[in-house]
Amino acid sequence: MITQNYKKIFSFIIATSSFTVVSEAAEEKKTYSKPPFAAFSSQMSDALLGSNKYEKPVWSLHDALKLPEWLSMSLEQRTRYETMDGNYKAGSKGGDQQIPLQTDVFMEARFKDFRIGGEFMDARQFGADSGSGVNNTHVDSVDLLQGYLAWSNQNLFHSGVGTEVIAGRQTLNFGSRRLVARNAFRNTINSFDGVRLRVLDYDRWQFNAFVSMPVNRYPTASSDILDDQSALDRADGRTWFSGGFLELFDIAWGINSELYLYHLDEGDSTLNQTRNRRYFTTGTRFYIKPAKAAFDFSYEGIGQFGTVRANTLTSNGTNLSHTAWYQHLDIGYTIDMPWKPRFAVEYDYASGDKNPNDGKDQRFDTLYGARRGDYGPTGIYGAFARSNINSPAYRLGFSPLANVQTTLSHRFFWLAQSKDAWTTANLQDKTGNSGDYVGQQLDLSTRWDVNSSLNLETGWTHLFKGQFAKTAPNAPNGQDINYFYVQSLLRF
Repeated sequence: MITQNYKKIFSFIIATSSFTVVSEAAEEKKTYSKPPFAAFSSQMSDALLGSNKYEKPVWSLHDALKLPEWLSMSLEQRTRYETMDGNYKAGSKGGDQQIPLQTDVFMEARFKDFRIGGEFMDARQFGADSGSGVNNTHVDSVDLLQGYLAWSNQNLFHSGVGTEVIAGRQTLNFGSRRLVARNAFRNTINSFDGVRLRVLDYDRWQFNAFVSMPVNRYPTASSDILDDQSALDRADGRTWFSGGFLELFDIAWGINSELYLYHLDEGDSTLNQTRNRRYFTTGTRFYIKPAKAAFDFSYEGIGQFGTVRANTLTSNGTNLSHTAWYQHLDIGYTIDMPWKPRFAVEYDYASGDKNPNDGKDQRFDTLYGARRGDYGPTGIYGAFARSNINSPAYRLGFSPLANVQTTLSHRFFWLAQSKDAWTTANLQDKTGNSGDYVGQQLDLSTRWDVNSSLNLETGWTHLFKGQFAKTAPNAPNGQDINYFYVQSLLRF
């Protein structure tokens, strides 16, 4: 009996030692995702996965203030200088420049399975004037971005399934981020008042469902923004945005899948008339993540249907039948060599309105999605959106150093329908005589992660204007456009 007990003790010691070695090795090999180049609550851990995918800042506000473990606090500040030579928008003249500043403070307290969190965002700019077209995507001064109460359990009823409920003001970020995203490059960020349910079967599937009211950012008038006026953001309860998003992990041969349905029911707010968009948007996505010496791909197809008001000039305007669609495809290969170069070809198609006078609307609406990943910088540039475009591209990304990432993209743009608008430019030729070729865009950016608290990035974008951009009614001169930015991000 004594011998058997010694054997058990010895086995336990060996097992414990082995576990310690494995744990230390795993910790040494741990790699971190690069947080977006924006105030993003980068220190906020995942309540269900129980880990933080972002490396802890070397200059930690939490440590400096000697806060308890149950309390998280972070401060992030981004400064960007951006300048644009030339213009593409209807009736515009000359270039523009701006210095957008983004400051974010995030706090979260944890009590067993419960969390209460708040995030304050101050987004403002310097250098704009009355001709800049500044709006509430550039400025949202000192406001509550998130304020929520959350409950989570990593193993609900010992089922092996994690569950999380978040109620209050929050940001949403799903899938490819083409329809619902927490903005990264843009100076302001979308937020929503509502409830979200998340259910996670680890390594197999994840489901998110939400019901919310989009938060309107105020003020909206350019003159008020330039005068540094401020007003509290709020959701007025007349617009509802809801949906369900299902993810399936590694269904076969490393392929992951997503299936989703969103519903937008938009009403006129007390301060703004809307187009009363009442859309159902459904889509699916299949993708393989990039890996060394391997092909990867992503395909996303989206359908959209419902009704939309013809214009916002009258509250009883004509409702149009809305049917639209979007497709994205990219195929890439990562070469197994020191710089880890990945080359990819891409194609995007977002439907446009075939006939502006047929009582139908076929222009795709990207809802609350982000554009930077597909179509280049936004900010004062933002030349293209996921609407009425037919666009092939190729992309090259590589890392000359472990903490440096460079991306080059070359994309061509045609209008999907020549009689519909280039939406971001507000240019349209209803006769179709200006053609459908908008031009080609060359986009180059480089990011340097100096350490886990300081990141630097710079980028240059050149738009070679095509026939439509030069000759459409009310188009500016035919000068090509150069856009340049440089930015820093500090995380504490």
